[in-house]
Amino acid sequence: MSISACEFIRRKKEGGINDPKDIKEFIQGYLDGTVADYQMSAWLMAVSFNGLSDAELFVYTEALVESGERFDLSEIPGVKVDKHSTGGVGDKVSLILAPLVASCGVAVPMVSGRGLGHTGGTLDKLASIPGFRTDLTVDEFKRFLSEIGVAMMGQSADSCPADGRIYALRDVTATVESIPLIAASISAKKIAEGAEGLVLDVKVGSGAFMTDEQSAELLAREIISITRRFGVKTTAVLTDMNQPLGRAIGNALEVAEAIACLKGQGPADLRKIVLELAAEMLVLAGRKDRVEARKRAEDALERGRALDKFREMVRIQGGDPRIVDDPVLLPQAGGKIKASSERSGIVQSINTYQIGMLEVKLGAGRRRKEDLIDPAVGFEIYKKIGDEVREGEALATVHASDESKGLRVAEELKGCFEIGEEPVSTPSLIIKRIA
Repeated sequence: MSISACEFIRRKKEGGINDPKDIKEFIQGYLDGTVADYQMSAWLMAVSFNGLSDAELFVYTEALVESGERFDLSEIPGVKVDKHSTGGVGDKVSLILAPLVASCGVAVPMVSGRGLGHTGGTLDKLASIPGFRTDLTVDEFKRFLSEIGVAMMGQSADSCPADGRIYALRDVTATVESIPLIAASISAKKIAEGAEGLVLDVKVGSGAFMTDEQSAELLAREIISITRRFGVKTTAVLTDMNQPLGRAIGNALEVAEAIACLKGQGPADLRKIVLELAAEMLVLAGRKDRVEARKRAEDALERGRALDKFREMVRIQGGDPRIVDDPVLLPQAGGKIKASSERSGIVQSINTYQIGMLEVKLGAGRRRKEDLIDPAVGFEIYKKIGDEVREGEALATVHASDESKGLRVAEELKGCFEIGEEPVSTPSLIIKRIA
């Protein structure tokens, strides 16, 4: 580096601009051990307070991408389009969306993550399917994508290794919430995976990392700006997360609900989000009219093409395809405990973040990356904001492997629903589209 690591950190701490060459050398130094964990942590905290300029953000993202390998998907015909969600409670959209869009003739390379904190992860949901493999090699990922048009895997150790190490530090240094750092992390992984189009589902509300619309829009615009400079066409949709999406929360339960949606059943809110994002993905792939793109996606759902594609994906990635016709073959919890309302009235609000944390407490999520997950446990939610409820009526059912723990969680789950007398409007699912 042209300056010492200490001076590099000081410059950002005092609100200055880091030189692009120094940023790249600092990241490389962290990988080769000449920059220590405590020095990287200090710089990340300085960034959290003082942000990054557009030029700094671009170079930092570029350094993350260049720290590993980029997938070359050029041999696969057509525009490759992916989707990324910032995470929510009950968000099983990717399980439906990836095979749906692939069934419409668009290749969907999807590199997903595991859950951490109160939000569930797509990889954990897929892992609840007996035999399903997400630890694919890059060659397998490309072969499956070429054969059936869709593949879903976890992040390769060779893809953006600097981001993996830095994220682990951010998780333990209270710097996860920094918008520039989030934007760079998401963008780098999507650029490295070789997608040419990207649709962002940015969640907003009590169950999202971005609790207010202003922060969510800022994050979306940052990612759009970065990815487009790397040649990735990107649009974003801000969607509501003030209440769980769909009814199922928990890994195997969410897979079962995703299958129901692929069969033309399932909750209306889940179907609406899926079709909205599918239309955006198809437009990025070349369908010029969003209304026509949505009709194409609806047709694929109703005619069973999306379900057939999901079955193909399960089979080719080593899973048991019988779960499509018989979801009872998915992991099942032994205990089912009702969480019933203690008063009559109307659901005023739902503490979605707390529901996510109770899911973790039950064993469906993890507090630390090394925590084991119980794929069978979770919740079925029956009431949403604006719904009427009678005293003694079930708000939800807790699916638990440990009945005593399930009883305790059911008591706490009741408190996540605020019941009052005033009529309440249902929150709008689609808040804003940013292109």
